[in-house]
Amino acid sequence: MALSDDEKTLLNRLQIKVMRTERRNRVLEAYYEGEQRVEQLGLAIPPELRRFLTIAAWPGTYADEISARTTLEGFELPDATEADEELWRIWQANGLDAESKLGQLDAIVRGASFLTIGAGDADTPDAPSAEGGDDDRERTAEIPLITVESSDEMAVELSPRTRQPVAAAKFYTDTSVAPSVAHATLYQPNETIWLERRNAAWAEVDRDVHNLGVVPVVPLVRGARLAKRDGRSIFTRIIGLTDAAARALTNGQVATEALAVPQRWAAGLTPADFRDPKTGETLPTWEAYFGALWASANPEAKFGAFSAADLANFDTIVSLYAKLVSGVSGLPMRYLGQATTNPPSAEGILADESRVIKQVEDFQTALEAAYERAMKIAVRIRDGRWDPRMEQLETQWRSAATPTRAQAADAAVKLVQQKIIPREAAWVDLGYSAARRKKLAELFAAEEARDPVAEIARGLAGNVPPPAPADANVGG
Repeated sequence: MALSDDEKTLLNRLQIKVMRTERRNRVLEAYYEGEQRVEQLGLAIPPELRRFLTIAAWPGTYADEISARTTLEGFELPDATEADEELWRIWQANGLDAESKLGQLDAIVRGASFLTIGAGDADTPDAPSAEGGDDDRERTAEIPLITVESSDEMAVELSPRTRQPVAAAKFYTDTSVAPSVAHATLYQPNETIWLERRNAAWAEVDRDVHNLGVVPVVPLVRGARLAKRDGRSIFTRIIGLTDAAARALTNGQVATEALAVPQRWAAGLTPADFRDPKTGETLPTWEAYFGALWASANPEAKFGAFSAADLANFDTIVSLYAKLVSGVSGLPMRYLGQATTNPPSAEGILADESRVIKQVEDFQTALEAAYERAMKIAVRIRDGRWDPRMEQLETQWRSAATPTRAQAADAAVKLVQQKIIPREAAWVDLGYSAARRKKLAELFAAEEARDPVAEIARGLAGNVPPPAPADANVGG
């Protein structure tokens, strides 16, 4: 079946959106890596001084800190007290422990990334077996395929009514063949179409009429606004300050090279003093300045030196920009290379990071809806029906705060001793995973079963006979 005119128009519209996003992403990626170009700084530097360019890598520090504190630990169904094992099996079978981190970092840096959900196929192997070898089973519809996609390759259109995708497309190039081939996948509520670029036009390769009723693509968005649902980069407010700091650092590098050492002066020189004595050619300006000029046989030549320049003003201006970035981003000053006099206490650290923690919690709230929708679609693909329990699915997150281990353990012990929370809740507060909590419960149960005092108590209660004394048969 060939693409309809509406499908062609939709595909072209989404491709234009991807191309525009890709251009913006290149700039944001440069700021993340600390590789922004001189032109982006608005600073005219002569070619011979470009090696002095110094970049403040604060955007990358900001993004990495938010990303490192955003960790999903499980999914909980209504009326359950522990993470659902089947949902977590789908999550881990798709390698989303690591892949979700990549998607979250892209959402932080670029504003958005995407999850695509589909039925597993025979070409996609399942997760490694528990014994450590490759599992011989092949992925089936019981383990839906969930992948994380970049906004460099994918775009969506949202319904103005439901705010959910009504169409999506992915554009990518297969470089494993020569010549390389451009591909596209068009996602619609009831069908998915795979296309290939042939003769400067998109040709349909395959079409899957799945009748899901929803587009199996979920955006992971950071910083969405009512009028800007596509999200925005976390760098938006600090790019100008980062550029200003880079200009100050670059000027400081040049000043260090030229003014940190006392400047010298010369008087009474003639044009002959600026020529190479062997070749007679005029010396290059920088070679004359830094080298042979200071040795002259001219009796009229006089030399001297000025006092070295004080470069403390560059430290002052960079510290000022760091304070402004801290004020805008909420990052503690020590994260921006500004050391404090005394090391902070545990309470001081928590107070200092309060704005960062709140940003992470708000980001988690935005991700919750996306991950829950993705798992809802995955269960629909697995079971062939919509599970009403999934409407109340909850995500479990690791704490975004960074208290010390001793501090967290001490708080958990006090809460359990005062019977404010049960022991299992303390394990959650300490950051143990669902699998780890299950193993701990089994270990405690086995330990209690071996406890002789507990066995006697059960025997006295009439549950089991108490153990016989060790010398019961001695004597007669």
